[in-house]
Amino acid sequence: MITRTRMAPAVGAALILTLFTPAGAEADQGPTTVATGLDNPHGLAFSADGSLYVAEGGVGGAGPCFPGAQADLECFGTSGAITKISGGSQRRVVTGLPSIAAPDGARAIGPSDVTVVGGVPMFTAGLAVAPAKRDTLPAAGRNIGWLLASVEGRVTRVADIAGHAAKTDPDGGNPNSVTFTENGAAVVDAAGNTLVRVAPRGRVSTVAKFPSQEVDAPPSTGTPPGTKITSQAVPTAVVAGPDGAYYVSQLTGFPFPVGKAGVFRVVPGQEPTVVATGFSTVIDLAFDRDGSLYVLELAHNGMLSGDPSGALIKVKRDGTHQIVTTDLTGPGGLAIRDGAAYVTDCGVCAGTGTVVRIPLP
Repeated sequence: MITRTRMAPAVGAALILTLFTPAGAEADQGPTTVATGLDNPHGLAFSADGSLYVAEGGVGGAGPCFPGAQADLECFGTSGAITKISGGSQRRVVTGLPSIAAPDGARAIGPSDVTVVGGVPMFTAGLAVAPAKRDTLPAAGRNIGWLLASVEGRVTRVADIAGHAAKTDPDGGNPNSVTFTENGAAVVDAAGNTLVRVAPRGRVSTVAKFPSQEVDAPPSTGTPPGTKITSQAVPTAVVAGPDGAYYVSQLTGFPFPVGKAGVFRVVPGQEPTVVATGFSTVIDLAFDRDGSLYVLELAHNGMLSGDPSGALIKVKRDGTHQIVTTDLTGPGGLAIRDGAAYVTDCGVCAGTGTVVRIPLP
């Protein structure tokens, strides 16, 4: 069960979000598409003026190329971008960001999430290579694994998330989500299984580390029935809850057990606690104005099912799930505004990603 309280007023005018009502929102007939033609769209967020910003992972590029985690060959490029949707139009307002993808451009790793602070987009650049290999890439590639900002059109480094992780975990350093509160920026490291805080001058400290779990080994491993293997937490998103705590979703690692992903509540200085369970491959989460929690699943039937259908789910006050929709294909991010969810759909697609507006129950 999730206990909810009213959120305290935001501190600072730059953090106060105004209400946003898209044209035609008065008649919520069903889902509508508000942006198209996106390259591997991931996290998204509203700014104070009601504009919607989307992190596009890009489509990789001409190289250098190397053996990859998701394909035999993956190539680096500068096709990552941040897109702004406002007044019925969309345009890429930050370009030239690092992107690594297979030759077909799908499932790119690049800009993974965005938030807007005082009109300045801040975004994470996902890591697809070991931190030590960043220096072998072209200049833009050295921004991989960083929390970045676009200040007056110039990309600025804010904090080296991968560099912090490399001190204690050689597998860490894949910043996947960012949120900003009065206490500064908080970033989840999907590879290091941690939540970190970014203090002034880019100082990074670990707030929480999320535990692995023992799950049944799938038949593909060739192990005897009943064999247990370790599945890492793989945190994917962080948001500030209405009670002031951080809430963090998990994808889970291989074998991506169906129904074993959850949502953690994190209070700095305390161990994370699980407050919602029974999900599969959670990629993002958000609270609405009433404090209800919504969870976005990348693959509702599990990563190994072969079914790319995602799901948007409302968590009721008793902890049970209400499915809002499963009419999604590999979604990548979630934001909620004025009674509607905004979801990046086909978040693993090159050139055909969209943002869909879904009225909420």
